Amino acid sequence: MRISLMEKTVQKRTLKTRARLIAASEEVIQRGGYSALRVEDVVQVAGVAKGTFFAHFHDKDALMEILMAEKLNACFDQAQAGDAPKTVAQIIAAMEPVHSFMTSERYVFDLLIRYSGAAAVAEIGPIAYCFERYFRVLMKWLETADVRQDVAPELLAEGVQAFAIQAMSLKFCALHSSQSFQGRLEVYLQAWLTPTA
Repeated sequence: MRISLMEKTVQKRTLKTRARLIAASEEVIQRGGYSALRVEDVVQVAGVAKGTFFAHFHDKDALMEILMAEKLNACFDQAQAGDAPKTVAQIIAAMEPVHSFMTSERYVFDLLIRYSGAAAVAEIGPIAYCFERYFRVLMKWLETADVRQDVAPELLAEGVQAFAIQAMSLKFCALHSSQSFQGRLEVYLQAWLTPTA
């Protein structure tokens, strides 16, 4: 099937408008953070009507999912740029860009958790894939790290991910905010990953 010249022009214009909305969103976020982003501000910066925004994104969270997944993937790229970490301290240090973004704002953390899983294959989105990437990166590192060998790397990676999410949750909890995320995560991972005698 051939695509007509008019269809190509419409597709090109649609992609340009979407890119303009994303760029405007990034500009708004840079000024006030993710939680301060309002659709009204995005369309004003992009110079489009509010209806145009909703023609491209179901709602604000749909846009946020795309923006946050792009940021997370960049953080994973940074985490994977160096040598594979061998110790608990090195694993925590290597994942610092990822954890730093995930805990940058309560709104960011809440949205990431909300979109981390999908009830149906059709609902799997970019954030869910980022959580899968988190698991895969850890699993690969744990295969050669100086950690316990009595548990499969897959289960170790699931545990690390679960402990990281728990430490992030407690970072935002007034009852448990006295200990830093990094400190709490290190305690968890030392207990989970250290080889037993």
